[in-house]
Amino acid sequence: MIDFNSKVIFKLELIENSIGKTEVDFLLLEDETIEFSFKSMRDMVIITNKRVIAINVQGITGKKKDFSSLPLNKIQAFSVETAGTLDLDSELELWFSGLGKVKFEFSKTVDIKAIGTFISSHLLSH
Repeated sequence: MIDFNSKVIFKLELIENSIGKTEVDFLLLEDETIEFSFKSMRDMVIITNKRVIAINVQGITGKKKDFSSLPLNKIQAFSVETAGTLDLDSELELWFSGLGKVKFEFSKTVDIKAIGTFISSHLLSH
């Protein structure tokens, strides 16, 4: 599992959902759709209509990968932080029952408000 408390974090950049689907297709349910896909240097985060999938690429060759599945229905609270003038990254913090806080940092080009709206919609309408 990804060490979500690690201080070494690369900024996630938005990528095409088709790229994310290639990585996680074997995990997806029939009625599960990818909403957002992000990639850092090697790692990825895929947000579907049911969960957040964090992919931790391991080893020198990158052939070994850890897939952490974090169900959206286990989110108890969340926080979004927009990019500022000097602080150029945006952040998403999710609090999961039984897991604690998970933090993702995004580049300034990512629309963090759209992610916040998606999570709000999911949490408050279910």
